[in-house]
Amino acid sequence: MFKRAQRMNSFHTSVFTELLEEKKRYEKEKDEKVIDFSLGSPTIPPSPSIIKTMTKAVSIPSNYRYAVMPISGMISSIQKWYQSRYQTSLEENEITLLQGSQEALVNLPLIYCNPGDIVLVPDPYYPVYVDAPRLAGANIHFMPLKAENNYLIDLDAIPDDVAQKAKMMIVCYPNNPTGACAPDSFINDLIAFARKNNILVVYDNAYSDLVYTGVPGRSFLSFDHAIEVGVEINSFSKSYGMAGARLGVLLGNQEVVEAYKVLKSNMDYGVFIPVQEAGIAALESGSSLVKETQQRYEHKRDLMVDSFRLAGWELPCPKATMFIWARIPEKYKNCYEFCHELLKATGVMVTPGTAFGPMGERYVRLSFVLEEEDILEAASRIRESQFFLKSDYSD
Repeated sequence: MFKRAQRMNSFHTSVFTELLEEKKRYEKEKDEKVIDFSLGSPTIPPSPSIIKTMTKAVSIPSNYRYAVMPISGMISSIQKWYQSRYQTSLEENEITLLQGSQEALVNLPLIYCNPGDIVLVPDPYYPVYVDAPRLAGANIHFMPLKAENNYLIDLDAIPDDVAQKAKMMIVCYPNNPTGACAPDSFINDLIAFARKNNILVVYDNAYSDLVYTGVPGRSFLSFDHAIEVGVEINSFSKSYGMAGARLGVLLGNQEVVEAYKVLKSNMDYGVFIPVQEAGIAALESGSSLVKETQQRYEHKRDLMVDSFRLAGWELPCPKATMFIWARIPEKYKNCYEFCHELLKATGVMVTPGTAFGPMGERYVRLSFVLEEEDILEAASRIRESQFFLKSDYSD
């Protein structure tokens, strides 16, 4: 009866919704719990000090007013965080708060893209990287991330005419879903590419604290000239376990941050004050809390890679994030067939790679956020089912 706008034609039911329905069917028919590695929702909770701060703040009636401006101490805490963690100095007008990092990923294309403009997007990608530009009417040019190139964007492969017309470029390292990290040389090349072609770089840095190489993840803004061409989005979700509390930051180019504030002032009334109080408490808790979270995820990664290998599934060991990007055996037609057969045989659920773009056809993504007992139970089911054979991984 009510006709949707044409912009909705590019939106379909989320693959995670489809997986949830399949999960319900399996559990009803088999009367057995599905071990679900499809969602990357952090399971490590905030520290007790963060929870205590928020609990106290929600009991104060005045904290329920509109939070049009950040509370006292919020921006200065972010400045201190970036100075101590990333050795990056930022001015107040180079920072704005977000209700989660995805807010900025959705809104930035609305600010800078007219219908028909080009946005450069990595493939595979986090789904909103594509959804948001399409909502703004922009065209997508995919930048394939290939294993043989360590999942780095091949800047030289972008046609000159596309680069010259591109308005925006979305980049994510440490990368979801591949788990790849980018060397400093790549970031320097990226900045030079953006400067040459006058492209706004939107750098998603949500996983910079979940790096397992022994070398801490860096900020895009810590590189020379980066602030001239881009902004960075960072999050409290992964490092501090505050995913549901929805707190993020947009930092960098002053012109872009100011434009974002204009749009935001017409769309919402800021971040709930108790969430800001918790954010300040998180930043004041110091690096030891973040290090503990990183070590726990690294332990889960190692447990999953080792136990699944003994069960017959040779998983790659990612350098960062909370995800494993695994190639499927050649005998399966595509990732959807593999996921369906794996669930049917073992009750283990993973995400088909094409949920993250065309380059994912021969891949699946697994998140290692579940508890250790779930990881070991999944490995046991896979081993007992003999789902994988040695021939699956032979050349």
